[in-house]
This record gives sequence, C-alpha cells and structure tokens, in this order.
Amino acid sequence: MDLENKPELEIFLEDLPSKAEKVIKKSKKEAPVWTIEDSENLYGIQGWGDPYYSINAAGHVTVSPQGDRGGSLDLWSLVESLRKRNLGLPILIRFSDILADRIERLNACFAKAIARYNYPGIYQGVYPIKCNQQRHIVEAVIRYGKPYQFGLEAGSKPELMIALATLPPQLDRNEKAPKSLIICNGYKDREYLETALLAKRLGHKPIIVIDQLEDLYLVIDISQKLNIKPILGVRAKLNPKDWGQAKTSIGDRSKFGLTIPEILKMVNQLEALEMLDCLKLLHFHVGSQISNITLIKEAMREASQIYIQLVKMGAKMRYLNVGGGLAVDYDGSHTNFYASKNYNMQNYANDIVGAIQEACEQANIAVPTLVSESGRAIAAHQSVLVFDVLSTSDIPYNPPEPLDNKEHLIVKNLWEIYNSISKKNYQESYHDAIQFKEEAISLFNFGYLSLTERARAEKLYWACCHKILEITRHQDYVSDDLEDLEKIMASIYYVNFSVFQSAPESWSLNQLFPIMPIHRLKEKPTERGILADLTCDSDGKIDQFIDLRDVKSVLELHPILSSKKSTINSDGKSEKILTKDSYYLGMFLIGAYQEIMGNLHNLFGDINVVHIAMNPKGYQIESIVRGDTMTEVLSYVQYDGSDLLESMRRYTEAALAEQKITFEEAQRLLDDYEQSLRRYTYLVADSL
Repeated sequence: MDLENKPELEIFLEDLPSKAEKVIKKSKKEAPVWTIEDSENLYGIQGWGDPYYSINAAGHVTVSPQGDRGGSLDLWSLVESLRKRNLGLPILIRFSDILADRIERLNACFAKAIARYNYPGIYQGVYPIKCNQQRHIVEAVIRYGKPYQFGLEAGSKPELMIALATLPPQLDRNEKAPKSLIICNGYKDREYLETALLAKRLGHKPIIVIDQLEDLYLVIDISQKLNIKPILGVRAKLNPKDWGQAKTSIGDRSKFGLTIPEILKMVNQLEALEMLDCLKLLHFHVGSQISNITLIKEAMREASQIYIQLVKMGAKMRYLNVGGGLAVDYDGSHTNFYASKNYNMQNYANDIVGAIQEACEQANIAVPTLVSESGRAIAAHQSVLVFDVLSTSDIPYNPPEPLDNKEHLIVKNLWEIYNSISKKNYQESYHDAIQFKEEAISLFNFGYLSLTERARAEKLYWACCHKILEITRHQDYVSDDLEDLEKIMASIYYVNFSVFQSAPESWSLNQLFPIMPIHRLKEKPTERGILADLTCDSDGKIDQFIDLRDVKSVLELHPILSSKKSTINSDGKSEKILTKDSYYLGMFLIGAYQEIMGNLHNLFGDINVVHIAMNPKGYQIESIVRGDTMTEVLSYVQYDGSDLLESMRRYTEAALAEQKITFEEAQRLLDDYEQSLRRYTYLVADSL
C-alpha cells in the first residue's frame, strides 16, 4: 500500500457507507412506479374516451361532458355523492351535455364539408328512436337539435307515436323553409300510414319510406281517401363490392328495401297515377357500426347514381338519406376492426358530401338535402354504467409444502416439475404438468388416489401454472398452446349488475365496451380477472376486453382491499369489524341500444339512472329515475306483491301453530320479506 495515499484511502472508506446509501436512495427513486399515464395506456382511455373521458392527478376517471370546451367532474366523487343520496349501485349515469356536444359536432362536421365542397344544399339529421327510446334521451335530442332542424326516425308504430307527440309541429306555410323531418321506416299497417298522413295537417313533415311494395299500394289508397298528398321515400337495396360486417343489412336478400326492378315498378306505378312528384327521398342503410370507410364510399357511389336516375325519370327528388353507419371507436385503435373505425366524423361527412356533389355536377342536376340517421354516434358516449365488485374468486397460490417421501408418485412428479421450471423449459413443463394432473384425476376416479392426495396434486399443478405464467408475462412471444394460460389463471370478479339487463349486446353479439376501474389508477393493477354478473347463468360474464392489438381475455384489476370499521354491537359497545373497501368499475360508451334491449333474466330489473348537467358551479342532477323494486319486477311476471306477502303471512301462522317457528322469528321473516319487496333488485355489499 502506498503510505502517502493512506489518508485519502481512509477518507474514501469513511465515505463509502454514505455513498452506498446515496446509490440505494437513487435507485429507489429511479425504480419504476405506476403513473396515471401507465393507466391511460393500459386502458386506452385516450383512444376511446377523447374528448370526454380522462384520468386526473388523483387517479380517478374524469368526465368532461362538453368535451374540450367546458369543465370536468370526478366520476368517483360523483358516485360517492350519489350513494349518499341513497342510490344503490349499479347506477347508469347519463351526461346530457355529451348528447348536446355530439349533435353539435355532427352538424359542424357536415357544415364544414358543405363549405369545403361549396355544396349548394344543406344537411338535416334525424335521430333514430330505436337507438335509445328513453323519454329523457329523446326530449334532450329534440331540445339540442332544434337549432339544426334535427328530426326523428321512427321504425315502428310505437316509435311513430313518440315522434308525433314529442317533436313540436312547425306550422310555417313556407314550403321552402327547412322543417324537422320525421322519417317513417319499418313495417307499416293502415293505421300507421293513416296516422302519419294526418299528422301533416298538424304541421309535421313525415316522409313515408317504402320498404316493400305493399307499403306503396296501401299508402296510395289511404292518401286518395284522405285527400292528403304523401311525401314518399324509397329504401334501396345496395350491392357494394365489399360488404364487410354489413352483409345482413344490404344486398338483394336483405330484410328491408326494394331491388332495382322493384324501384322501377314503383316509379311506373306512381307515374301512372300522376303521383311521381310525391317521391322525394332515396334512403339506404348499410349498418349501424361501419368500421371501414371504404364501404361508405362504395355505398355513396351506388346510391348517388340511383338518385340521379330517379331524377331523370321525373321524380321530384329532394332528399338523400344515407341511414346509419357512423361508427363508434369502442377500443380506441382507429382501425377497421369491428369495435373501432378507421375514420373520424369529419372524414365521414366529407366523403358523403363529396360523393353526391361530384355525381350531381356530372349529371347537371340539383343536389339533395342530406339526411343521416347517426344514432349510435350521437347516443353512445353519454352513458356510463358504474358498478361495484362484491367479491373475488382466485386460484390459491402458496409455495408448495416440502415433499414427503411417502407421497404418491404423481405428487412426486409434479413436485419435480415445479422445482425444475425455467425460461428454457417452461413450455415443456406446462405440458408435463397438464399430463400429470389428468393422470391424478383418472387415478382418483378409479379409487387409486385419495381425496387428500388429489388435492395435493392439484395444488402443485396450480403452483406450476403460476410459475410458468410469471415467465410468459416477460416473453416477447408466447406459443399458441400457452395463450390460454392467462385466462385459466384469471381471478373471477363478481360484480353487481346483470349483463343481460345492462349490456345485452356484450352477451348476444360479443360487442366490446371499454371497462376499467374509475379510481385507484395511480396504483398498478396486479390482478388479472374476468367479470361474472349476478345471474345464475354461465353466460352471465364478460371475458373479452378491448385491447389495441386485438381482444384480450382478461382485464387488469386491483386487489380488493379491506379495512376495519367501528360499529356498535347489540350490547351497545363499540367494536371493530373487517369490511371490504368499495371498488368501482365503469363500463363506457353504452348509451346506444343497451337499455331498451335489456331483459329481466333472473328478475334483475331496470337500474337506477341519473341525469347530470354541467353548470357554472360544477354540476347539477337534472333528474333521477329510480330502478325497479322487487315488487315492480314481480308484477311484470304477473305476481302481486300484496298477495305474496299475505301468502307468507298464512304460512308463518301455520308454522307458529305447529310451534315450528318462534313469534320473534316469524315476525323477523315477514319484516325482511316485506322490506325486500320494496327494495332494489340488486345487492348491497356486506361486511366480511
């Protein structure tokens, strides 16, 4: 050792602990922590939620009902506030300002496209009532759509009743002034057509769309008897090259519309009766969720030519109704995947306006007023379903107990596999573990393995799977035979709602909706789970979730926490009880179709609905629609609550007479029964 450097060495050694401490502290600071940006990326909220949904600094989902032009509110805080108002979960929260914003954006996009192409016509949208028939929604659409002469589309007689009584008539006699339209689609009988025609006398502007030739013959007869000139439209069956997901909505064998020969027959019939001037609208519909803009372009090209030919044949055409199809980007991927779309609202408007403008210019005819029935794009974003997690079912994992030499060979084999699993052999180990598990079940079934031994074998099998899963999560590529392991190992989160009531398309059509926790988003979600609803049905689950790459079979979730809560026991003393902390999940973009399509499977009824509107001080609750009570749901299946209660009273009296129940027990049973009849059909999370 160089003695001259000894003081410096001693100084270095003296400083070593403090330097090491600094390195440790630095490494701790630099260790990756979970951020709200990580949650944004994981759940894709910036893709599907923009501009209405995001995450705040507290790790809670926020809602900006007016998009980037207004304030926001904390969704978790809102739910907590609603619960204090004695509103139980699940709750459907509707934001009427989002509805207003969607209508404004749609009209603004068409206005911009019209200006871009110097289009001499106008755009008049209609809201298809079938998308969401709830009174508050329809009334809000009419209110917010009034500046744009926004109308309604009725696809049935009941929907026509709504349209005529809800949309204010316009008594202005100026025929050239734009009026809100009522588009009459679907099957029609004499009463339907007569009502629609007579509504003209009130100032309404109903356009009766001929979906089948029988409609034509009937409306001609009624109009002649009433001496009311009808406004007619015709729905054409289009045949674009690339049908995609719309193959059931278009083509010669689609449910509604006329083929080209049938349209010619209709024109000839009207011409013979000197009524061809009544035909003013061409309608087509290629589906309610068109993910690929190419299909819309193809449809517009064909429809434009049909429109031009009708004009040349003498029809006084005025409107082109492009139907629905404007898609919602449910997964935020901006692709032509069925749960997404590869275009935005402005692209949609541009392609429609540009296509008909070009065709009419070439044909030297006047352009039509453009009409669309963009119900899904208007209604989907405004509703959020919030529900709580009641409990979870997890595959238990603990490091296996040491091996006993006396244990069965199957157990020894599984133990050996468990201890030998590595990055090099995890795939082979997985197949071996499956084989030995199956052998264990076979031996048990033939009586060669005890219940205790089988349980030991299964615990070792799951321990192997857990170890292998941890390895696969860090691999760039996982073989097909291991892809299902994540789903097999997933926890089951039992959630407080009915898929059949609140998200029926998820069950019936495999529709994807964004689902994510609405709080705890600054914490890393360490669990992988699927959602199981309250119904006694194996289909009552959600095991497909949005993902940027494809569809994933599990959802990243947080563990359910518990805490001690003070309460007063029966002796009047304070005691601590362990309770589960609330864990709220949100299902987003469900404002279209879900509510009306829901059913009463297992008699879970309509849920609580709250309408929220923004104001300068924050927000206000516009209205509360209480969900069904058990008495109300039972009445739907012809049970009377009073009769049921009286029947229970008679049974308890008989049991009392035979001393099978005490008076206190009988009274408690009747009280519980009566209170249950008055309560919500969904559950309240109990303490552990």
